[in-house]
Amino acid sequence: MAKAAQETEQAAKATQTAEQMAQPAVPPKVRTPVPAPTYEGDYVLPEHLMLDCGRTLAGVTLHYAVYGRLNAKRDNAVLICHALTGSALVGEWWPEVFAPGALLSLEHDFVICINLIGSCYGSTGPASVNPETGEPYGADFPLISIRDNVRAQAKLLQSLGIRKLRLVMGGSLGGMQALEWTIQHPERVEKALIVGVAPLGAMGLALNHLQREAIRHDPDWQNGNYLPQKPPRSGLSLARQIAMLSYKSGPLFGERFARNPNRNGEDPWGLDDFGGGLIGGRFDIAGYLDEQGRRFVERFEANSYLAILRTMDTWDPLRGVDSLDEVFGRIKASLTFVGISSDWLFPPAEVRRFAETLRSAGVSVDYREMVSDHGHDAFLAEQTDLVRLLR
Repeated sequence: MAKAAQETEQAAKATQTAEQMAQPAVPPKVRTPVPAPTYEGDYVLPEHLMLDCGRTLAGVTLHYAVYGRLNAKRDNAVLICHALTGSALVGEWWPEVFAPGALLSLEHDFVICINLIGSCYGSTGPASVNPETGEPYGADFPLISIRDNVRAQAKLLQSLGIRKLRLVMGGSLGGMQALEWTIQHPERVEKALIVGVAPLGAMGLALNHLQREAIRHDPDWQNGNYLPQKPPRSGLSLARQIAMLSYKSGPLFGERFARNPNRNGEDPWGLDDFGGGLIGGRFDIAGYLDEQGRRFVERFEANSYLAILRTMDTWDPLRGVDSLDEVFGRIKASLTFVGISSDWLFPPAEVRRFAETLRSAGVSVDYREMVSDHGHDAFLAEQTDLVRLLR
């Protein structure tokens, strides 16, 4: 009976959510209300989308959400671009930018966020049906660039009668889109806020490679043509856990987890279930990562993850050009770059250097640095501090 009670107690502890595992023992903060979109829907491009990779996509769907209302002059539009696994519902993942006195006001701004092509949150992606074959794209889904996304987004905004953006902003992959907007449509953007962005360095490329390998080596991946009811869960979970290492920082992990045993009662110093010493119980950080992986596979699709990682990897606005002026000399918007002190996916020194490269081409650039132990995720985890820095 005692053993059964102990097992029940351990099982109960194991059900702690990722938020409980991730948060330090501090009083809960008052959460900013999540704004509801004024409209959420789809836009289907009326013509084929020509891609940088040389292929085309037919019948491209863009899922988007808007907050607030477009004024009569149509000059109050703000485009927010989401990061790697975000969605068009920016109010859910970046609510603090809408807080009273923050960056945006739903009384005055018309905010739009568009789901990336390749995602699994409504826009055309690998799980979508190819209208030319009647079958899901699967492994045949083409390489989508940041520029391809901006090209499609511009068509959507044009359909809404929006000819100019007073602001475009985003962090990480969203920041790449924001900058690309100022390059491809210099007359249509007044200002851009770009957080934690530079062309991905060798360390980031290495981590993304390992994530892809984790998915590819899952037997259920089936060369990208897996059944929806049998996705490569183990590979996608492991990929997410690898990613979490780049989103956080060593000091943050040390503060939260240190060398503590997993809080469900496992013993890292004991033998495993078979009496051996190869596996054993998990440390607290391992329990956290496993939980992050478990939660991720419930909300994201493996091929979409592969597609968007490639979108991130291949972004480099200077690739194949002869001079800075050829690309950056076109920019008319004023830019604010933000580096994050503990970010090792996009180190602040690289973000600052990238901003200075644009400044040397004559672009109006302001660089600011967010001091945080939250790593790359700080722009989502510490939104109030980010808003204060930008404001």
